[in-house]
Amino acid sequence: MYSFDYHRPNSVADAVKLLAEHEEAKILAGGQTLLPTLKMRLAQPSDLIDLGGIAELRGIKVTAGAVSIGATTRHVEVAFSPEVGKAIPALAKLAGGIGDPQVRNMGTIGGSLANSDPAADYPAAVLGLGASLQTNKRTIAADKFFTGMFETALEPGEILTRIEFPVPEKAAYVKFANPASRYAIVGVFVAKTASGVRVAVTGASGSVFRWTAAEKALGGSLAASALASLKADAKGLNADIHASAEYRAHLIGVMTQRAVAAL
Repeated sequence: MYSFDYHRPNSVADAVKLLAEHEEAKILAGGQTLLPTLKMRLAQPSDLIDLGGIAELRGIKVTAGAVSIGATTRHVEVAFSPEVGKAIPALAKLAGGIGDPQVRNMGTIGGSLANSDPAADYPAAVLGLGASLQTNKRTIAADKFFTGMFETALEPGEILTRIEFPVPEKAAYVKFANPASRYAIVGVFVAKTASGVRVAVTGASGSVFRWTAAEKALGGSLAASALASLKADAKGLNADIHASAEYRAHLIGVMTQRAVAAL
């Protein structure tokens, strides 16, 4: 690990100021991706800005129509929140299936989303529920937030502060997990919302995406049988030692049917 200067601001404004003052700085949330990267010397930030001391970034607020989660809220808090479990059970279940207990007790929802790992779970919930992502500058719609592998719409000096999840009529998340890391080889989040059915797929491509063909099919009949003749296109999907592109395409169909059945 290379040397760096450590900062622990008490407010978002102070964190933004530190980012502006240190061009090569990195933000530290839960550290589940950043710290291993630093240990392997794959990154050399001049400064680490720890968001853990900013109270306004933590906590869960639930209203009749939305679940609002602060960016530094840990996975375990979402998984065991009675309010989240009642309002959006699929979101609580998703959080409870991330990594292992150590990861869930340290990792944060904002850190996961800002990292935009192509096999992470939370992006599927954000896109599947049509969430809104608040930063210190603006509000970004889920459909415009994820721009590529490890890439988001966040700009330099912009910090994710809170995620607003609309409460759906019903929702379910099912994933085919890597047995070691618990990352999604393919994960599918299906939600019936006020504006229609949304189907978000993670793990299969360079970034989470909506399977619009499935959304159209399920709009006519919210039943697994509506997907029986539908096949995902393997073109452009991930292929690695865990699964070929063709296998992932097959899994998209299987996981989507299972998610619909779980509704």
